[in-house]
Amino acid sequence: MTETSSAPLASASTIDEARAGHQAWRDARLSSVVSATGNLSLIETRWLQPGDETTAQDALAGQPETVTATELTRTNLDTGQPERGIRLWDANSPAIQAFETVTAFPFDPDWVIEATFTPVDGARTVPFEHIRDNGGTRDLVVPGDITFSKDGVSYSLSAFDDDGTLLLVFGDPTNGADGENGTYGSGRFLFVQHDGEKAILDFNRAFVPPCGFSDQYNCPLPPRNNRFDIPVEAGEKIVVFRDGAAH
Repeated sequence: MTETSSAPLASASTIDEARAGHQAWRDARLSSVVSATGNLSLIETRWLQPGDETTAQDALAGQPETVTATELTRTNLDTGQPERGIRLWDANSPAIQAFETVTAFPFDPDWVIEATFTPVDGARTVPFEHIRDNGGTRDLVVPGDITFSKDGVSYSLSAFDDDGTLLLVFGDPTNGADGENGTYGSGRFLFVQHDGEKAILDFNRAFVPPCGFSDQYNCPLPPRNNRFDIPVEAGEKIVVFRDGAAH
């Protein structure tokens, strides 16, 4: 980050569009996390040993009817080989039963940002540390640089390709902070819209990552250049359960 002059962050029409769609986004988020395969439904992630041919259907043996099984793959950090896993989702999980809400900041037009997206040739990768990899990193494709200035500071952020959508993993001083402005401790996620040259970052849609709902996820952590020195008081804060616990 370097000092630069301030500039308008978004046009009035972009801000109006973001504001108009904000409540619908909030409603959709609160519905999605309690769905049959939503973040709160994940009860187990099981990584299989080489040669284990267990299928998702096999994993359902003995499970209640509310449980769904899916398969996934990743690269083994030690061997570099593909590793197959199975996830179990319970539409009646204890987490769903105890869920109260995901707290959020009020909509703030100052955190709707029109940025420049500069594509890069080829499949450039950036190493991202993941929360359950004990300090190991996984290389994720970052197809371009997102640059903008805010409050006299210039930023160059790295968002990776998440099945065709840019996903920004970012951190800021609110992460893990006490009080009503504290947010999830490991950082937050944001999907970024871009048209090849312009990117729109509506931080009012920043959300708690899946690992904030279930310890069965392995989420990427913000790289150094994606960490803000100023508090990003926009978007989701923390997950709250009826027993008073917060994630």
